[in-house]
This record gives sequence, C-alpha cells and structure tokens, in this order.
Amino acid sequence: MNNNPKIDTNSIKKGPIMFIMIIGAFIAILNQTVMSVATPELMVEFKITAATAQWLTTGYMLVNGVLIPITAYLMQRFTTRELFQTAMFIFLAGTIVSAIATGFPLLLTGRMIQAAGAGIIMPLLTNVILTIFPPNKRGAAMGMVGLAIIFAPAIGPTIAGYIIDNYKWETMFYGMIPIAVLVIILGFIYLRNVSDRIKTKLDFLSVTLSTVGFGALLYGFSRAGTLGWSDVEVLSTIFVGVLSLVLFSWKELKSQNPLLDLRVFKYKMFSLTTIINIAVTMVMYADMMLLPLYLQNIRGYTAIESGLLLLPGALVMGLLMPVTGKLFDRFGARWLTIIGMIITIITTMGFINLTDSTSYTYLVLMSTGRRIGMALMMMPLQTAGLNQLPQRLNAHGTAVSNTIRQVAGAVGTSLLVTVMTVRTKSHLQDMIPTAAAKGLNQMQLIKEASIQGVNDAYLVIIGIGIIGLLMSFFIKKGKQNSALETSAPLENVTNKKLSTN
Repeated sequence: MNNNPKIDTNSIKKGPIMFIMIIGAFIAILNQTVMSVATPELMVEFKITAATAQWLTTGYMLVNGVLIPITAYLMQRFTTRELFQTAMFIFLAGTIVSAIATGFPLLLTGRMIQAAGAGIIMPLLTNVILTIFPPNKRGAAMGMVGLAIIFAPAIGPTIAGYIIDNYKWETMFYGMIPIAVLVIILGFIYLRNVSDRIKTKLDFLSVTLSTVGFGALLYGFSRAGTLGWSDVEVLSTIFVGVLSLVLFSWKELKSQNPLLDLRVFKYKMFSLTTIINIAVTMVMYADMMLLPLYLQNIRGYTAIESGLLLLPGALVMGLLMPVTGKLFDRFGARWLTIIGMIITIITTMGFINLTDSTSYTYLVLMSTGRRIGMALMMMPLQTAGLNQLPQRLNAHGTAVSNTIRQVAGAVGTSLLVTVMTVRTKSHLQDMIPTAAAKGLNQMQLIKEASIQGVNDAYLVIIGIGIIGLLMSFFIKKGKQNSALETSAPLENVTNKKLSTN
C-alpha cells in the first residue's frame, strides 16, 4: 500500500465517472419497480398467489434495506472502482439468474441477488459526489442523480407493461443484461478511485444486529399493509426489529470504530433534514402507490395506462432536477423546500375528492403538479444535510440517509394501505343502511367505499406534508463543517492504512 495516497480530486475527470455511476444507479432503481406490472402474469405462470408474488418486490426492498447500513464499512474498506464493479457484477449475476428462472424460488433468488448489488450502488454514488465536488457545486451534481432516482421508477411500470403485453416476462431481464455489461466495461476503462481506503475490521455483532433490526422492521411494516397492524406476525417482527435496532444503536454509540456512525445526528441540520426527508418520502409514495390502486382496481384502467399517467410528471421532474440543484447551490434548501412542500400539499388536495368519474386529464395534471413540488425539495434536502458533515463522516451520513429513506418508504406504504383499508371498511358499513334507498348494489357500494378510503389516505398524506412544511422553516443555510479528517479521533487517524489502486 502507498503510504502517501492523497488523491487530488481536482485532476479527476468527473464527467465519465458520474455518467457511468448514474447509468448503474438507473438500472438498479429501475429494477425496484418493474415487477409490479408483471405480477398478474407471474401468478398464472408459476401458479402462485398475489401475496407470494409480491415478494419479488418486497424481497428486493428488504435486501436493499438490510445491506445499506453495511455500505459505510464497505466504502471505507474498498476503493471506488472495486466496490462499484463488484456491485455491478453481483447485479449482473442476479439479472442472469432471473432471466433463466424456470420457477418462482429461482426467480426470487435472482431478484435478491440483484438487490444485493443495487443496495451498494446508490450510497456509493452519493459518497462519490461528496468526495469529488465542493459543497457549492454538490447541488447541481445531486440534481443529475435525481434523474436516476425519480425517472427510473416512474418509467419502470410503463416499460414493463409494454414488454408484458408484447413479449415474455423474461425479456425484462434479458434486456438489462447488455446494459449491465456495458456499464462494467466502461467502468474498467474510465472509472477512477476517488477516495482513500481505510483498513478496518468488520464488526460481525453490529452486522447481525443491523441485519436483524432493519430486516425485521421492514418485513413487519411491509406485511402490516396485508395482514393488519394487530396481526401477531406483524407485531412480533416489528418488536424484534425495534429491540435489535436499540441494541445496535447503543453498541455503535459506544464503539470507537462503529459500523454505522450514529454521531452524524450530532449535526443539527443533518438531523433536521433527515426527519423532513422522512415526511417527503412518505408523501411521495401517495402517487406511486395509491394512484395506481385507484386507477386499476377501482376505475378499471390497464397497467400501461396507469404507468403512462405518471410519466408526464416524471419527465417534468427529471428536467427540473438539474435546475433545482443549481438553485440550491445559489440559494440553499430552505425556501426551495418550503415552496416545494406548499406546491405538493396544494396539488395533493386535488386527490381528496376523487369520484368514479374523475377525468384522466385532471389526474395527470394534479400528479404532475405534485412531482414539480417534489422536484424542488428532494435532492436539496438530502444535500443540505450531508453538506454539514465533516468529510470523515460522509460514508456514514450517506448510509444513514439512504437507510432511513428505505424505512420511511416501507412505513409510508404500510400506513397508507392500512388507512385506505380501514376507512374503506368503515365507509362500507356506513353506506349499507342507505344503500337500498339509493338503489346501490353490492359492487357499487364496494367501489364507492374504496374511493372514499383512497380519499382519506390522501388526507393523511396532507397532514404529513404540513408537518414537513412547518419543520422546513427551521432549515438554515450553514457552511460545511470544517472539521475534516483532522477532527477524527486520534486512534482512527493513526490506524489508517490507505491505498489508491
């Protein structure tokens, strides 16, 4: 190993590195949503229930959530090139296994292998941006990353719907293989190491507590939407998850070399923006989950029509992301977040009075408006929080931020499904006594009650948005913490062994 490995980030060609890693992140995130449209066909193909088929998406999310906390260690232990290429090889292997799967168990295995690679890519990309860009230019860079984060899941259902209607489901995976191979080849040619390597030992107890904690918590919340919050399986897994995470947190705070350094929460702006991001993530899931349910299950629209409805908003959001990044570099996150949250709340109000005749055009306009609001605040919030951390905590801050977003997504989805289900049952009971007088049959009653249940779920989303809006007024445009490697504990500094492969 080189004993004087200081990397000059000014000499690094940032364009090729960003392009390669964003494409890798794009296909990784795309895979998180493509299976939703394919579920009906896979149920017939493998003769499985909807609850079983749903694990192709839930399992992917679980592996992502479990692996992300470990990425802080991986980003310190391995160089940028080593980690990215390894993640892409794992993702490629999972894609190949999925493509050749002849049964559900093998397909699920392939999906979880894919997720193991995908879980590394996004935190690594964020960490690279924090390393090679100064604080006053990170907003624009994160805006470009926003294209992958937002555009990929928005077009995923549309692409999958087209493939399912015209080709076999395996085509979704075969089509990704050449893209993954191309990214790997370009990585070998252009990808540079942009961070130093710190030789640290892996704390297996922390890994175990983290895996059990986040895995059980995400599993519990994902099952709550189906089984209900009073189910023994849901309550027991959430309890195990919470207990494991409490023990994990206690151990990390006591450790001199933690797997996931929770001291990042000592920085007030990081803590504040992370909490607001929880609200933003939950608000975002309204469109991604409630609207397709309303369109397909209640209104009878096809999967492709449902996916296409979200596409204009995704395109607008993708175009706004780089612009928002530049605005953040100039003005900071406070007013972008406030304005974005106000726009999102106002347009969400357009969904609290849905009927069985609400026009498709109206839904497109309101959904696109929500996406404009989300574009103004998502990446500025995350960047503002990470900018406050000293350089030595970049990897840990990135891992913490991504982990909490995964958990918030699972909680948000579960919460919305629960509200919609409970309120639908309540509305149905209220309507039964007057159904005969109104001339409504059972199917009409269920349809009307379901619509009211969706409306109530959107009301909850507005409430969460208002909480996020109030907290946004406390965001300050602070300077990046000047404590870089010199602020690390003495034992961490003296024990560093660095390498630049």
